[in-house]
Amino acid sequence: MPTITIFQDDLESLLTGHHKVGPGITMAQLEEWLMLVKGELKGHNSETGELRIELQDSNRPDLWCCEGIARQIRIKQQGRLKPYPFFAKNQKSPHHLIVKPGMEQVRPYVAACTAKGYRVTEKGLAQLIQTQEKMADIFGRKRKTVSIGIYQLRSITFPVTYELVKPDEVRFTPLGMEAAMTLSEMLMVHPKGLEYGPILAVKHLLPILRDAKGQPLSFPPIINSREIGEVRVGDEELFVEVTGTDLPMVVLSLNIFAVNLADRGATIEPVEIQYPTSTMLGKRVTTPQDFGKLKTIRIKAIERALGQELGETVVKQALEAYGYDVSAEKGSVKAKLPPYRHDLMHTMDVVEDVAVSRGYAEFTPVMPAQFTVGSLSEIEQVSDRSRELMVGLGFQEIISNILGSPDHYSRFMRLDGTEWGRTVDVDNIMSLSFSCLRQWMLPSLLRIEAASSRAFYPHRLFEAGDVAIPDRTHELGSRTETVLGALIAHATTHFSEIHSCLDVLLYYLGKEYSLEPIQHPSFLEGRAGRIVVSGKPLGVIGEVHPEVLERWQIAMPVVAFDVNLSQLAMVGESVSSLP
Repeated sequence: MPTITIFQDDLESLLTGHHKVGPGITMAQLEEWLMLVKGELKGHNSETGELRIELQDSNRPDLWCCEGIARQIRIKQQGRLKPYPFFAKNQKSPHHLIVKPGMEQVRPYVAACTAKGYRVTEKGLAQLIQTQEKMADIFGRKRKTVSIGIYQLRSITFPVTYELVKPDEVRFTPLGMEAAMTLSEMLMVHPKGLEYGPILAVKHLLPILRDAKGQPLSFPPIINSREIGEVRVGDEELFVEVTGTDLPMVVLSLNIFAVNLADRGATIEPVEIQYPTSTMLGKRVTTPQDFGKLKTIRIKAIERALGQELGETVVKQALEAYGYDVSAEKGSVKAKLPPYRHDLMHTMDVVEDVAVSRGYAEFTPVMPAQFTVGSLSEIEQVSDRSRELMVGLGFQEIISNILGSPDHYSRFMRLDGTEWGRTVDVDNIMSLSFSCLRQWMLPSLLRIEAASSRAFYPHRLFEAGDVAIPDRTHELGSRTETVLGALIAHATTHFSEIHSCLDVLLYYLGKEYSLEPIQHPSFLEGRAGRIVVSGKPLGVIGEVHPEVLERWQIAMPVVAFDVNLSQLAMVGESVSSLP
């Protein structure tokens, strides 16, 4: 969760108005107010007035700044959100930003505005920079979907163009450097180029923002020009732009910066974006823009979720005092988020905001009607006992992620195209490295072994954890079970060594078992067996195939077993009765 730094006097100024002097905020009062933003005070320096606040809502980037926190508190105090005139529809803009053809290949969307009349202060500049970094890194996924640039408006001549150029066609001095560089040099030398350069998949043409005089503003999403893109204390006219790959996220980010600057006293002027082809918001898009939509919510649904009868008036007041635009109808409300929010996905989102706005202390606590005593489930007893036994056998426990890649769980294990290689895949993934769930434990152990070549041998590793096994007969298409995997690696290891460990484990778990020969792609032929308990196959054991070890770049022989503890717990004698 994001943690931000703000200053107490800056927060007070935003709460009371820039020309008003109000009483100081006490820490008790601040902690009470922070409940409105799901924030927690993590530190307070009484000498400097510095406050460290952790925000518990990753869906509210508008709150990741002093302006956002002050705005939410101020709305609650005033009972409703003050209007921001620059969000009015059909506004004419004196400024234009032209998107040239071809940008859809790299980074297609942009939003922009100007801000005049606010003299940048030292603390205001610190908040601008902090918000810019938090938005780009967290909300913008390390600048992949959103990056933000802030510039000195007085140095810019409109219209601004957003276009593609050859890597060595344009030179300018980037922030943090003293000499002019080409775009390709920035990617190779500048720290930001090295960090964010991989975002730009197309390297023969690179994006650039420049004004009507041809002056480069920035090389998005890498770095701004030092001449125009270095905002200083005392500047009174700013130009803000956001580029990215997701249009709603780009516009939302611009909206947040616009209201933040407006809250500090700036007059916001929109910029008209001219695209070469139509977008979901049209071919000519004026930003900032309120693209929120009304959502109708039944009062009964809110009352049922909160467990209290509230009525239309109370719900309407609560939502208005949280920034919503609300109209009440018989038995329902029509609610629309403020322009700087875009996190309304479900009725429960509105329910939560009603609860936060009213305050959780307003709800009467109800004690549980039934009294129950908890205890460990059978599978947890088996897992705990198994861990104790494996540690006693000299194995070291690891804990790894259930998410991984198809390469690790299937291809590296020689399981492509086989029943053993089927996995549960994750939809709408952010990274191929975490795109499916493991179906057995051995790949997780081999990943650790591959990274442990410098540790003294022998290596004896185990893990007891969850796996997801595809199962068409299950209502969800898969079932989650607890599996124990164990691995031994050293120069002279062999099947008998791992077999003896399995034998001791199952003996002390009170389970009789047998081994049946099996041909498994991950193990050597003739050196692999199926573990059978009470006629039920519960796992595999064997010497890992040399081709598997080569794919993992493991130089030592490896033997391993994989046994299903969930199925084992349902067979035979209860573990809880064992010594």
